Amino acid sequence: MPRRQIRCPQGRSDKPRGAGRWGLAVVRGRSMEPGLRDGDRLLVRYAAVVRPGSRVLVRMPDGTLAVKRAAERRATRTGADGWWVLSDNPDEGVDSRHRGVLDEEAVRAVVRLRVWPPGRR
Repeated sequence: MPRRQIRCPQGRSDKPRGAGRWGLAVVRGRSMEPGLRDGDRLLVRYAAVVRPGSRVLVRMPDGTLAVKRAAERRATRTGADGWWVLSDNPDEGVDSRHRGVLDEEAVRAVVRLRVWPPGRR
């Protein structure tokens, strides 16, 4: 089952320090179709406020960076704050249905917009 993987520029895989930092991510896979497709380039904002319904860059428990939809806040097994994240394409990818609630720290950035390819909706 292909996963939506994200490649971070300059090999950077950790959240940059400080609120408001910007970055780019490249979409890999089909889990967020039809809105996002393999190869799309995304502008992301690190340490941004996450709202239900936002697309977010998350670190999955296996270490993979992925774009998912932040569906709702939920408590983790330990009672800590977390997020239930979902794929837009439920037949593809891995999300909270498979891995459970992600710790709040697993949400690395909020997707602000697709910067490439231009003109595709």
